[in-house]
Amino acid sequence: MVKKTDNGIPLVKPLVRDDKTISSVIITDEIKQAGSLRGLKLVNVLNMDVDSVATLLTRVTSPRLKLAEIYEMETQDFISLSEALVPFLTPAGAGTSSAAEKENP
Repeated sequence: MVKKTDNGIPLVKPLVRDDKTISSVIITDEIKQAGSLRGLKLVNVLNMDVDSVATLLTRVTSPRLKLAEIYEMETQDFISLSEALVPFLTPAGAGTSSAAEKENP
């Protein structure tokens, strides 16, 4: 499970960009805009296809991560960032049983 803080999602292995160290990443409100998904197959994003999620992360993170940085990051960090996308990609109330499901055990 993602351990989100006020400063974003902490990275197990911070990224180094030029002379700057990135130790946490925030998923921005851009994730709420359908335009962030342009050019991506929604089914691939929902299935957590690595390439699709990596592309999406380049569009919705702060600081804005580069594709090469995402591909080189620790697997655990990539998974944490991917998990942080889930609440934005699932409808409200997802995971609750519908009336039909309750009637037919």
